[in-house]
Amino acid sequence: MASLQHITLDPRSRVPLLKARSKGHSQLPIDEIKTHPAGSSGAEDGTVFFVGTATTVIMWQGIRIMTDPNFLHAGDHVHLGPGVSATRRTNPAVDLEEMPPMDCVLLSHYHEDHFDRLVEDSLNRDFPVITTPHARRCLTQSKPADEAFKAVTSLDAFEGALLRIAGQGERQAVVKVTGMPGKHVPPGPLAVANDLLGAVPPTNGWLLELGYEVEGGGGGGGEGVDVGYRIYISGDTLMVDELKQIPKYLDDAKVDLMLVHLGGTTIPGPSMPLLMVTMDARQGVQLMQLIGPDVTIPIHFDDYDVFMSPLEDFKKEVEKAGFEKGVVYLDRGEAYGFTVKA
Repeated sequence: MASLQHITLDPRSRVPLLKARSKGHSQLPIDEIKTHPAGSSGAEDGTVFFVGTATTVIMWQGIRIMTDPNFLHAGDHVHLGPGVSATRRTNPAVDLEEMPPMDCVLLSHYHEDHFDRLVEDSLNRDFPVITTPHARRCLTQSKPADEAFKAVTSLDAFEGALLRIAGQGERQAVVKVTGMPGKHVPPGPLAVANDLLGAVPPTNGWLLELGYEVEGGGGGGGEGVDVGYRIYISGDTLMVDELKQIPKYLDDAKVDLMLVHLGGTTIPGPSMPLLMVTMDARQGVQLMQLIGPDVTIPIHFDDYDVFMSPLEDFKKEVEKAGFEKGVVYLDRGEAYGFTVKA
């Protein structure tokens, strides 16, 4: 296994999120905080805030990690590949310029419904971004020198980075981020055609292990980390064989929370009328069966007109599988509170 990359995040001295100064909120405008379906522990110290699409903010120990920033509004368009566009149907819970200070961006792939042009044009080039090798090249090498992003860390599947949180007490709080496999396009001739055309970019899922650094070794399954809470984010993927590597990697370690990208995103494919490139309701439940998370939160399900598998379909599949007690549904602007074991 490759050695961990190390990144320090200091919530007392943040890199500004945007190039231009903005009058952002000091805190996120959370409408409601939901808790575990079995009831609140009364000790929730972490939060996932749902902005919309695949954009969330994960908060713990003073830091804020933003996933897949997409802040377009209803009626705005995104480019998804050669000759393929989509129209947004919804508005984000908060606008980009109103966001409170952030600490880093976790970007699953370089696609406009996950990293739109407004975001790309507006972000401070020194702001930390963790993403795929492909997206790193797009953000750094494919731009003029004065527009290149300067703090981009790339992780391939099963490569990791250790985020050390500065100024948080006697124990060193950390978040270990590991790239997880994912594929937008099923294997076979379509994958070969996509590799040639570059129509759909490579994508990652993510495993976030929240806990405390351990000198000279690890506890709770994380390398050098006493893990208190695990979050798996599927990213934009189909139910492909590569996902079966994830339980093997976890080696019986429990996933506490899964954020699953749904929607059944459907776009024109080479030599065929339509191609589904993200999980639909049925595949989402299959992923729940594979990963076995304690709690699942569906995201990325109704924001664009290319999303063909509505949330209601997922709810029906969840009920059919008997998983109702393991799913929390968030509206844009709502959050989920969780507890990291000390």
